[in-house]
Amino acid sequence: MSDIAAPPRVHHPGLVMFALAMGGFAIGTTEFATMSLLPYFAKGLGIDEPTAGHVISAYALGVVIGAPLMAVIGARIARRTQLFALMALFALGNGLSALAPTYGWMLAFRFLSGLPHGAYFGLAALVAASLVPANRRTTAIGRVMLGLTIATVLGVPAASWIGQAIGWRSGFAIVAMLALLTMILIALFAPRDRAASNASPLRELGALKRGQVWLTLAIGAIGFGGLFSVYAYLATTLVEVTHVSPGFVPVVLCVFGIGMTLGNVIVPWLADRALMPTGGGLLLFSAVVLAFFPLAAPHPLWITLDVFAIGIGGSLGSVLQTRLMDVAGDAQALAAALNHSAFNTANAIGPFAGGLAIDAGLGWSSTGPVGAVLALSGLGVWAMTLWDARRRAAL
Repeated sequence: MSDIAAPPRVHHPGLVMFALAMGGFAIGTTEFATMSLLPYFAKGLGIDEPTAGHVISAYALGVVIGAPLMAVIGARIARRTQLFALMALFALGNGLSALAPTYGWMLAFRFLSGLPHGAYFGLAALVAASLVPANRRTTAIGRVMLGLTIATVLGVPAASWIGQAIGWRSGFAIVAMLALLTMILIALFAPRDRAASNASPLRELGALKRGQVWLTLAIGAIGFGGLFSVYAYLATTLVEVTHVSPGFVPVVLCVFGIGMTLGNVIVPWLADRALMPTGGGLLLFSAVVLAFFPLAAPHPLWITLDVFAIGIGGSLGSVLQTRLMDVAGDAQALAAALNHSAFNTANAIGPFAGGLAIDAGLGWSSTGPVGAVLALSGLGVWAMTLWDARRRAAL
C-alpha cells in the first residue's frame, strides 16, 4: 500500500498487535475448521463430500484473487480504514455462509469470505512492522501471525466441536462474531493514519516489475507446498498407517498447531538477526523432517514429534513477509498481500503432488518425501534469489 504521510499516533504496540492477531485468529479458524465441518455441511446442503470440497477451493480462489485486487483498490485508503473494511467483508462472508440455503450460494459466500484474507494479513504485517525498529520487524509480524497459528490449536477444535454439537452453521457464525470483535479492536487500537498523497493503484502494480518480488513469492509457493503435502492427508495417514483411533487424530493436529505457534515465536527472532539465512535454514530443516515422515509414520510417538517439527516450518511466512518489504520498494501493500496468494498456491501444489504419489501406489506416508522435494525446490529458488540479489548489487 501507500507510505504513511506522517508518523501515526498509536496506543501501546502490544494492544495493536493483539487487535491485528485477533483478525488472524478469525481467519485461521474459518480456513482450517471448514475442512473438519465438511461432512456436516455436505449433508446439510444435500451434496456428497467430494463436491463439498469445492467449497474449500472457492475460499482459496477468493484469497488468490482478492489479495492483489484488494491491495490495488485500497491504494489511496488509509491502512486503518482498510483493515476495518476488510474485516467487515470477512464478517459478512462468514455470516452469509452460516445462512447459505444451497450449495451454489455456499460456493459464492465462501469465495466472498476469502477475498479479504491476503490483503488483511499483508496490511496487518505492514502496520505491525511500522510500530517497531527495523531490526524487530519479523518478530512483530510473527506476533500478528500467532493469531492464525493459535487458531489451529484453540479456534479450530472449538469451532469444530460447536459445529458438530449445535450444527455446522454455528461454526461459521462464530467466525463472523470473531470478525466483528476484531473490527471493534481495530477501531479502538489501530493507528490513525492517512495515505500518502502520491499513492496510487499504478504505483502498487509496480511491485510486479521487480524480479526479486517474484522470486520471493516463488520460494513460498513452492517451498511451503511441502507442509501442505503432508497436512492434507495427515488424518488418513494416522488412521491407515499409524493405526491410531480417530479420537487421537485431533491431538496430533493440535500438536501441529503448537509447532507452528512455537515457530512463529522463535524463528522471527532469528530472522531479525539474519533474515535470508534463517529462511534457507528453515527450508532445509523442513526438507529433513518431511523426509523422515515415512519412517515416523508407523509409530504414534515419532509421528507426533515429526508433525510438531513440520509445524515449525510454517513460520516461513513471517520470514518471507519481511523479505518482501525489503524488495518491494514503494509497492508494499501489493507485495505483502501477494505473499498470501503464494501460500495458497502452495496449498494447491502440495496436496496435488502428494495425491499423485498416493495414486501411484506409493502409500499415504509418501507425502513426506514429496514434501521434502518441494522444500528442497524452494531452497533452490532461495539460492537463486540470493544469486540474483548479489548480481544486481554488483551492477
